[in-house]
Amino acid sequence: MRVAVVVYDGVFDSGLSAILDVLSNANALGGQIHDSSPTWNVTLVGPAPQVRTGAGFLVAPEPLEAADAADLLVVPALAASDASALLAHVGGEASLPVRELIARTRLRGTAVASACAGTFLLAEAGVLDGLRATTTWWLSPAFRNRYPKVELDHSRMVVDCEGVTTAGAAFGHVDLALSIVRAGSPALTDLVARYLVVDERPSQAAYTIPSALAQSDPTVAAFEVWAREHLAEPISIPEAARAIGVSERTLQRSVRRTVGTSPIRFVQDLRIERASHLLRTTGLSLETISRKVGYEHPNTLRVLLRERTGKTTSALRGSK
Repeated sequence: MRVAVVVYDGVFDSGLSAILDVLSNANALGGQIHDSSPTWNVTLVGPAPQVRTGAGFLVAPEPLEAADAADLLVVPALAASDASALLAHVGGEASLPVRELIARTRLRGTAVASACAGTFLLAEAGVLDGLRATTTWWLSPAFRNRYPKVELDHSRMVVDCEGVTTAGAAFGHVDLALSIVRAGSPALTDLVARYLVVDERPSQAAYTIPSALAQSDPTVAAFEVWAREHLAEPISIPEAARAIGVSERTLQRSVRRTVGTSPIRFVQDLRIERASHLLRTTGLSLETISRKVGYEHPNTLRVLLRERTGKTTSALRGSK
């Protein structure tokens, strides 16, 4: 497979390296699986003869036109920790050549992949409209606000939809690269993961901080404060709306717009976060913790913890 990896000024070094290292190791280890194992011929392409990465390293890519012969275009993230700076970049003149390349690539039916903040470049180019996608969880409010036509699920680590693959936060580039290898050979993916000592993670949910998402909207932030004060009680959404001075409909819409879920689901996220913290940091019984976060039956909490974090209660206790 011919893979074109886009590099541009400010590209996230670890993301770029993760993609290159995983594919390089897959090429090196393929012979251990089968003589006819797939290989990935990687070319770096960029909008200038020389680009400077986010950490200041210089890279000399091929022209963007070299990507026209590729079977897959991969767009690593921008090294940005601020949503406003990221949005200014993806909508600005500096990123226009990359956005045009992405749009042109999809127009001819070639697969495209990106992770973390790089997914904003795909969305800005219009190739995610009407598709399912994911992005870095803490940038999901900004993503939803700017790209309402995208069906975003920030809890997923990797989403593949109609030839476009997106992955989650920062080191989700590793998961993205492993998904590229898995499409060619699941057995080789397992071998690469063992040699690099990395795991494919199906979800970002265990890493998401609900309060960080809530701060993007004053109504959701107020609801979060109210909900945390009432976690041990049955939660009434109409009561919560009255308490923070908005209509129930406004609360429903604000939570959906900001975190992509319902108020009840958001409360569940807060309860899971609190229960996980208590399991890791205290010796309280599961029954006691369940009551503290509003669940009468410990098994209800046990099931939710497994669904949301991918871990059992004993595994969470062992992660102290």
